[in-house]
Amino acid sequence: MRPLETRVKPVRLGFLGVGWIGRNRMEAILRSQMAIAVAIADPSEEMIKEALRLAPDAEVVADLDALLSLGLDGIVIATPSALHAEQSVGALQAGAAVFCQKPLGRSAAEAAAVVAAARSADRLLGVDLSYRYTQGMQRIRDLIRNGELGTVFAADLVFHNAYGPDKSWFYDKSLSGGGCVIDLGVHLIDMALWCLDFPEVTETRSTLMKGGVSINKAEDVEDFAVATLTLAKDAVIRLACSWRLQAGCDAVIGADFFGTTGGASFKNVGGSFYDFTAHRFRGTATEGLVLPSDDWGGRGAADWAAQLATGQAYDPSCERLVEVAKIIDDIYRHA
Repeated sequence: MRPLETRVKPVRLGFLGVGWIGRNRMEAILRSQMAIAVAIADPSEEMIKEALRLAPDAEVVADLDALLSLGLDGIVIATPSALHAEQSVGALQAGAAVFCQKPLGRSAAEAAAVVAAARSADRLLGVDLSYRYTQGMQRIRDLIRNGELGTVFAADLVFHNAYGPDKSWFYDKSLSGGGCVIDLGVHLIDMALWCLDFPEVTETRSTLMKGGVSINKAEDVEDFAVATLTLAKDAVIRLACSWRLQAGCDAVIGADFFGTTGGASFKNVGGSFYDFTAHRFRGTATEGLVLPSDDWGGRGAADWAAQLATGQAYDPSCERLVEVAKIIDDIYRHA
């Protein structure tokens, strides 16, 4: 006789910010059937109209306070970076779980305040570090964690975007927290540390540039950056990221890991932002691990909703978000 299927009651969510990324994450969450969209808020009537195509029964409200008045289980935040920390803290203190776009804060102090609020409220906190959810990065992480590459002593990661952000606040450091490092480099730092089980970073060195010259004003926002993170036991991570690089394609995205008995590589295909391959290396031999296509973009959001639906409260793993934010702070400090 088959056991009875355990049914999970969908959670009630509000969506704060329903631009392209917010709608994409909403679609993934609703497709999982782990949540219902009770209400949405966005200053753009056009974005509201598009979101209602996905959730026609959702109530349209003015702002976060209006969302929180509905007694929701969680809030999905996809607003400009300057608002993330304050809105996340407000939602958590009101008793709602939070799934927020990256970066969680413009500084480590802001990120730490959000994590502290989640801990105090005993509520689930998630941040959309979406590359963790690609099949390729998960396969590579498993190889590293299982010791199949030996001792990993070096990693090279890149994220070059041939386009710059199309919203003006990205270029105002007081609003964005920084340029391509906090926008794109955050993914690289997280991927590297997540795969390596968050080792201690003992030294950070970096170079930040704007328009092809080194930044010399504190308020400048970088469009090219390289950084070297030295880890305990002399392992090293090298990062490079940029906006509007003359790279001959839409994007160059990759993560290479080198160990004493093998290596592994994660790379985008043909300049794509969405299609990736993963390979394993043994000496001069290459073994394919993952090929396109992989519908990974909304998996982080859907996973958060699933955890929430099964009763997950505060998860201490979110404290790693502060470690990533501290490294970003160091990259800016040591440039």
